[in-house]
Amino acid sequence: MCVYVCETAKCKISKKYAVMKFVHMALLAVLFVAAATQVKAQEPEKMDIFQQAEAEADRLQRVLDLEDWQVFYVDSTLKHDLPAMMAEYEKLRSAKVTNTSIYYATQDKWMEKIDASYRKIFNESQWAAYLKSGAAKAQKARAKRKAKAEGQ
Repeated sequence: MCVYVCETAKCKISKKYAVMKFVHMALLAVLFVAAATQVKAQEPEKMDIFQQAEAEADRLQRVLDLEDWQVFYVDSTLKHDLPAMMAEYEKLRSAKVTNTSIYYATQDKWMEKIDASYRKIFNESQWAAYLKSGAAKAQKARAKRKAKAEGQ
C-alpha cells in the first residue's frame, strides 16, 4: 500500500517506510529480549532440595543450639525424606491427580516422619523450643486436616 501516491508504479516512499518499520520492530524485539534476560539474571536461583535441607539444618542448629552429631542426623533425615516426598508428589502429578487433599495428605505423612525423627534426635529442651518455633502449630494443622479427612 502506497503512503504517497507518485507517478511511478513502485513508490519509493512506501519502500522506505516498510524498511524503517522492519528495522524498528527488530530493534524493539532485541531490546525486549535483552530486558527479559536482565530480569532473569536478577532473580535469585532456586535452591535444590539438598540445599534446602542443608539450610534448614543450619537454621535449626542456630535456633536450637544443636550439637554437631544432631545437625548430622537432622541433615541426613531431611536429605532422605524431602526427596522422597518430592518423588511422591511427582508420581501424583504424573498420574494427573488434581485433588489437593491428596497432596496435603502426602505432605503431612512425610512431615510426621520428619517430626518423629526430630523427636528422637532432640533433647527435651530442644524439642520444646522446636515446638515453640512453629512446629506445634503445624502439627495441630496436620491433625485437623487428618480428622477432617477421616470424618468425610
